Amino acid sequence: MKKLNEEIKTGQLKQVYLLCGEEAYLRSQYRDRLKKALLEDGDPMNLHYFEGKGIQAGEVIDLAETMPFLAQRRVLVLENSELFKHGGEPLAEYLASPAQTAFFVFVEPAVDKRSKLYKAVQAKGRVIACDTQDEAVLKRWILEFLKKENKKITERDLNFFLEKTGTNMENIRGELEKLMCYSLGRDVVTAQDIDEICVRQVSSQIFDMVSAVADKRQKQAMQLYYDLLTLKEPPMRILYLITRQFNMLLQVKELKNKGYDANSIGTKVGLAGFIARKYVAQAAKFKEADLQKALADCVETEEAVKTGRMNDIMSVELLIVKYSM
Repeated sequence: MKKLNEEIKTGQLKQVYLLCGEEAYLRSQYRDRLKKALLEDGDPMNLHYFEGKGIQAGEVIDLAETMPFLAQRRVLVLENSELFKHGGEPLAEYLASPAQTAFFVFVEPAVDKRSKLYKAVQAKGRVIACDTQDEAVLKRWILEFLKKENKKITERDLNFFLEKTGTNMENIRGELEKLMCYSLGRDVVTAQDIDEICVRQVSSQIFDMVSAVADKRQKQAMQLYYDLLTLKEPPMRILYLITRQFNMLLQVKELKNKGYDANSIGTKVGLAGFIARKYVAQAAKFKEADLQKALADCVETEEAVKTGRMNDIMSVELLIVKYSM
């Protein structure tokens, strides 16, 4: 990203860019910055936007071969096309020797790095990985946002905020904007502000529910389950998230038993450092055999629902009851 920022700043832009990775906020931010940098005065005449599956490579190539109208560049943005998984071969061949006036910006959440199109972009332009950011980066970003608004926050409350919002930058940005309005007239954002205005993510609620299960706080675990149902979360999605939680805890438990610290565990399983530390603490409350059994029971519960042997709401309820007794 540092190189991309330098290229945008100096105007020494590549002919092809690929923005890929699961962090949607970064993909959209850099897409818009590239469009602005590539187009003269926001020129809409020479911008072509394609989105979704079914994009015809021939149509894109025809436009790329068309001279721009009273400008130096014709810019083609292709988003969520899945051409980096299949169907991108014609574009890969074209990118070997494209028209000098054609500039491409591909925006994809997931790509196959073995594809011809991915390799063609690597050879002709630049691939920018827009991955989930680590704890330190997210904290710097939040603090910079607050500084612009003349706001402050303590380290403890910043951790509390991230625990509640998760690591998704779009969600964080939305919750920050709500906090700015809620704390209007004050220069410090407090834990009370965060607790009263920020929405706790479903994944965080699942974490709390599994914590309650581990501590044998059955009443609280059930209340959290009913809260999720009230929020219109389907029981089978809740079961999927519980299964994923137990699976993550098992991975964390195994790595911890091998001597890895929380930061190393987070890197290996794809968790931010502050979240990894929470998972290590939660995993310590379970025996490895119990986590394996819980995962097997989750699979059995799903099968019972899909085969009609059990009601979906009750099946998840019984699973929670079983492990919180």
